[in-house]
Amino acid sequence: MTDLHHAPDAPGRVLLLRHGETEWSASGRHTGRTDIPLTERGRERARESGELGAKLLGGRPPALVLASPRVRARTTAELAGLHVDRVDDRLAEWDYGDYEGLTTPQIRETAPGWTVWTQPVPGGETPAQVQARADALLADVTAVLPRGDVVLVGHAHFSRVLTARWIALPATEGVRFAMDPAAWTVLGHERGVPRCTHVNLSVLW
Repeated sequence: MTDLHHAPDAPGRVLLLRHGETEWSASGRHTGRTDIPLTERGRERARESGELGAKLLGGRPPALVLASPRVRARTTAELAGLHVDRVDDRLAEWDYGDYEGLTTPQIRETAPGWTVWTQPVPGGETPAQVQARADALLADVTAVLPRGDVVLVGHAHFSRVLTARWIALPATEGVRFAMDPAAWTVLGHERGVPRCTHVNLSVLW
């Protein structure tokens, strides 16, 4: 089994935690700006994610914890036992514009073959805009890493963009990374080169 603990002589890492399940995430509805609370199952999984997070952090407090402004993310952080130092608007989910609240099959009724990674989002963000937001956030976070690990509590699509950008891939390559509800992704370094250390870890892993 791969060691989940952070080696004491390694630089700080970025740990991404996706919020727990909501009614919309369970049904596949795109949830960006809408503030949806966690389901009871989502709350339970968020608590369980805290146990895994403590192991990933190796018992050390993170240098910084940032959370999306959405209640589903802030509640997940609280239930996971994390003290949020600051809410950061840049951690909000991809803005789905006119597609907010719709499932992919519903969107494809008028936009065949649509995915957020490959086709426009009317009234929402472009991949370039999401990428710029992720880059700005990662630049600020990187400056903190000499002090220790940083935890970012947010959402599925945007966390996948952060993962892609960490290893210098375009935002649209986030499609290649999974991020389930209440799951963790760990972004670290290999001799100074950014790497994905763990992806989509959860209590079901």
